[in-house]
Amino acid sequence: YIDFLIPGLLAMNVMMSTMWGVGYTIIEARTKKLLRRMVATPMPKWEYISSLIVARVLLCFVEAAIVFTFAHFYFDIVIEGSVLAFIMLFLSGIVCFSGIAVIFASRTAKTQVGNGLINLIVMPMMLLSGIYFSYHNFPDAVIPMIQALPLTMLADGVKAIFNESAGFAEVWKYIIALNAIGLTTFFVGLKIYKWY
Repeated sequence: YIDFLIPGLLAMNVMMSTMWGVGYTIIEARTKKLLRRMVATPMPKWEYISSLIVARVLLCFVEAAIVFTFAHFYFDIVIEGSVLAFIMLFLSGIVCFSGIAVIFASRTAKTQVGNGLINLIVMPMMLLSGIYFSYHNFPDAVIPMIQALPLTMLADGVKAIFNESAGFAEVWKYIIALNAIGLTTFFVGLKIYKWY
């Protein structure tokens, strides 16, 4: 079970860290009228948002390193597959969830609404995406919809790399899909972004 759980926790950490670290940070800055002050500066919107995402990339890797180090020494967990594929998949997950965070935070002006929106996104994925138990226990009719969730793609890819010696050939679909979702939502979020 620990071989199933640890990769799932790493994937879930990416989602939680970016949704709260990027999305909630933007909403809180708008609530405190900090974004309004930034309008007067020559800084483009994408630079401000990108700075939040870059900070989140660094923190996600630090958090993942702590979890993996503990799991490695306590449970003898190792990465059976390609480490480079894992890094690419991990970065793709950060891009994906950062983009989703940006689009949901682009116009939200109240922290209470932001809390609700973020929980509306993360809670169903935490329960459905195979983090704590296999999503194959759900009825066959809903499994394709569960597999289309970003967290499911990220968790399945990480589990394949950790437990099935997967490399790029096995996870490239997840990498492309996660980046496509992230970039699309990021640019849509920039288009509808409200500074005040």
